[in-house]
Amino acid sequence: MTDPITMSPQAAGPITIASIVEGDGEVSALPVLLRRIAGSLSVWNVRIPTPRRIPRSKLIAPGGVEDAVLQASYQVTGAGGILLLIDSDDDCPASLGPTLLQRAREARGDKGISVVLAHREFEAWFLAAAASLSGCRGLADPLNPPPDPEGIRGAKEWLSARKTDGTPYKPTVDQAGLASAFDMEQARKAAPSFDKFWRDIERLLRGGS
Repeated sequence: MTDPITMSPQAAGPITIASIVEGDGEVSALPVLLRRIAGSLSVWNVRIPTPRRIPRSKLIAPGGVEDAVLQASYQVTGAGGILLLIDSDDDCPASLGPTLLQRAREARGDKGISVVLAHREFEAWFLAAAASLSGCRGLADPLNPPPDPEGIRGAKEWLSARKTDGTPYKPTVDQAGLASAFDMEQARKAAPSFDKFWRDIERLLRGGS
């Protein structure tokens, strides 16, 4: 279990996590996930503005991530930081991630910034903790996780194939509900990119840069 975060007197005000995402589903799912992590760390004075959704192609284009981080930074007036969360798709997270982080820091080096690439896609984190989602949102029960959750191309399709209620998986309908239910400790063990996400959020909540 992670130790609760102890805030210093000067950081006693709200902690703001401003975020940038690429998908419609993450707009509702990411705040759910951030609040769950904050709660597990006994951080209750967290403020999470609605994520800014910007298409991936625009973000990685010259000037894209810099402008997005600059705009998000206006929401962080005290403790906290800025999170950029996108899917890695077929890019190597170990290559694209540091490049985007350097660009983000050039835009607002005075703010705590995190760049996380969900390996393949956000839904791979659900696959990593699939057993905990048995019967949730129309998914099969039992629901066995794949051997390599982050190695699957098409995590959304994997979820759709295991829905038993006659409906496909839809991010705007299902993503937030699954984000509220999946076992985060299981996901940390089976999905390295989710473990990085957790550690980065903990760092931002602690005021790290």
